[in-house]
Amino acid sequence: MKRRLVATLACRNQGTRLYGKPLQTLDIEKNISILEYMVSWIKTIPVVDETALAIAEGADNLSFADFAKKRDLSYVIGAEEDVLGRLIQCAEKCLATDILRLTTESPFTCFEAIVPSWERHVKGGYDFTCLDNVPDGCGFEMIKLDAFKYSHLNGDRRHRSELCSLYIRENKEKFKINYAEVPPDVRRIDLRLTVDYPEDLILCRAIYAHFKDKAPRIPVGDIIRFLDKNHGLKDLVDPFVAEGLKTMNL
Repeated sequence: MKRRLVATLACRNQGTRLYGKPLQTLDIEKNISILEYMVSWIKTIPVVDETALAIAEGADNLSFADFAKKRDLSYVIGAEEDVLGRLIQCAEKCLATDILRLTTESPFTCFEAIVPSWERHVKGGYDFTCLDNVPDGCGFEMIKLDAFKYSHLNGDRRHRSELCSLYIRENKEKFKINYAEVPPDVRRIDLRLTVDYPEDLILCRAIYAHFKDKAPRIPVGDIIRFLDKNHGLKDLVDPFVAEGLKTMNL
């Protein structure tokens, strides 16, 4: 059976710190949202067979269904708190054998590592492959659908939350796990490239404005070098780095 990798993106607008994070704009003039940018760069990855949205229930989230329809993307609508269940539902609809998990408030992923990681994931028969120890928001996970189904069946409420790979990370002996090789120039857990606060959005907009000529494939290594020369931007989000580390690479 040919393996089929699908990027299943969990989407919801509710948020206590910043409303509608996936639909916040990186480029205000051209109305390019975080989600729009992500879908654009995912399309450039040859091993990803499809991108689909796992949308939370509720009227506030209907905009994601409209987004999917306009771009001919598959989508499902499911329980808001059961993020893991939504990802599974989405993967089943797309006939995926494996899920590429990315968070929809994090536009800048280390995309160059996806193809070699997938090749190793398949060849090694891994249940779970992850790219850790990179700036907050820049990593990714590849998970066999069967491993996520096992997690949903055997985990509890917190394992079905947005921390949907937590069961695997807490029960490593039950799964075959691969830690993807981290390029030296992106091994920087002192940086944060995810949008949870207004300051994060200011930072990501500044990055996009500087590198938009490279979009939709803006390398994280280039972003790191840019931030190392622009300490004022780094200082904006430094207060939130430690908080992000608490749930990163669990």
